[in-house]
Parts: sequence; structure tokens; C-alpha cells
Amino acid sequence: MSRPLTAPDVQAVLLDADGNLFPSEEPAFVASADVTNRFLASLGISRTYTAEELRLTTTGKNFRTTAADLAAEHGVVLGGQALTADLLEDWVAEEKKLVTEYLGRVLRPDPQVLRSLHRLAARYRLAAVSSSALARLDECFRATDLAGLVPADLRFSAEDSLPRPTSKPDPAVYRYALDRLGVSPAQAVAIEDSVPGARSSVAAGIPTVGNLAFVAPAERQARRADLVAAGVSQVIESWAELP
Repeated sequence: MSRPLTAPDVQAVLLDADGNLFPSEEPAFVASADVTNRFLASLGISRTYTAEELRLTTTGKNFRTTAADLAAEHGVVLGGQALTADLLEDWVAEEKKLVTEYLGRVLRPDPQVLRSLHRLAARYRLAAVSSSALARLDECFRATDLAGLVPADLRFSAEDSLPRPTSKPDPAVYRYALDRLGVSPAQAVAIEDSVPGARSSVAAGIPTVGNLAFVAPAERQARRADLVAAGVSQVIESWAELP
């Protein structure tokens, strides 16, 4: 069972983006799977992955981490002769470009998300805290009419905002966001749909709400259990529950 969440001193709501503010996970992996498989083939790895396989196993991580992890699973270690840091960066740039363009075409505003965020914005500061690149966030926020609610200077990316790129579940991006916003962990609440994301915010000491709004119904029971195990304080099934 999740613990009751009481937050009388909360000043900021920290919002994961992909799969949380908009249903971008499935289309993102459609666009990313081709790049992932070409990347692996360039390393001499014949194993290919479907978009669904990648979604189920790597949700919450950015492409840099996913690519390095998949290569390592097949014996190719980042920093070796076959996979240099510069080569990985080239593939990261290509994946970022293709996925960003695709999401900009397919995402649409969600009325329930917009209503809930407008209610929250009347009382709290809203910020986005994501593993995704800022360019991708910019395009997604434009396509979903969220840019005005969470402006660019309140979007924090584990890929672009930190001195060294990382990915959730590393809590660094949440700690960075807290510092930039000037609030303590107890003065914030994080909203996360993925287990790596929840582990990231919980490790930063932030009370966290698990959000199943865009999780497939067949996956909700297992995701709920995994989010609670990761330390979330509450789990919601729709954006209407959050305010």
C-alpha cells in the first residue's frame, strides 16, 4: 500500500515528461528502434530490437544510456576501440533529431493534463525534470500546448542541463532542479510514471507520486507494485486525481 501524502509546505511540482505529461513513450520507441538497430549493426551486433522490446526494458532511460547498456550486453564496452565516446555522441545526435521530429508530428494536447496543470499552476511552481534532451522537450511541449505552463527555463534535462550527461535513475537531475528552484526536497513533489524515474526522485529525497495515466491498462498492476517498491508515496491512475 502506498503511504498517505501530506504536503502543506510544498512549493514546486516537478514533472517527469515522457510517458507522464504526454503519451510519448510508444511513438518515441517507434522512431528510436531503427536508430538503435543501426547503431548495434555498426558495431557488428546482429541482434535487433522491436520498439515494444525497447519500451518494456528501457523506459525511463535516455538513448545514450540505453545504447551503451545494449552494446555492453553484447560485449562492446564504451571507451573501447569499437565504441568511442565521440562515436556514441554521433548516434545520440541522430536519434535525438529523428525522435524529436517524429514526436512533433504525432503528439497532441491532452485536455485532462491541461486542466490539472492549470489548477496546480495556480498554487505551485511547475517544472519539468526529464532524462530527455531539451530539444525533444521543446518540441513535445509545443505539440501538446504545455509550453506556456512549463516554460523553457523551468525544464531540466539529465542529457543537457548537467555538467556531465546522465540518465535517471541517477538523482543528479532532480538535485539540480531543486538547486535551481531554490527549494528543499520537502518543499517539492515529483510526478513519475517510470520506475527509473521514481528511483531518481526518491533518491533525491523528494516525495513522489506514481502516475499510471498513460500506462497501458494491462501493465498497470505490475507498474503500480514496482512504483510502490521504488518508494513512491501515492499512485494515481488519472491526471484528474493529482490536484
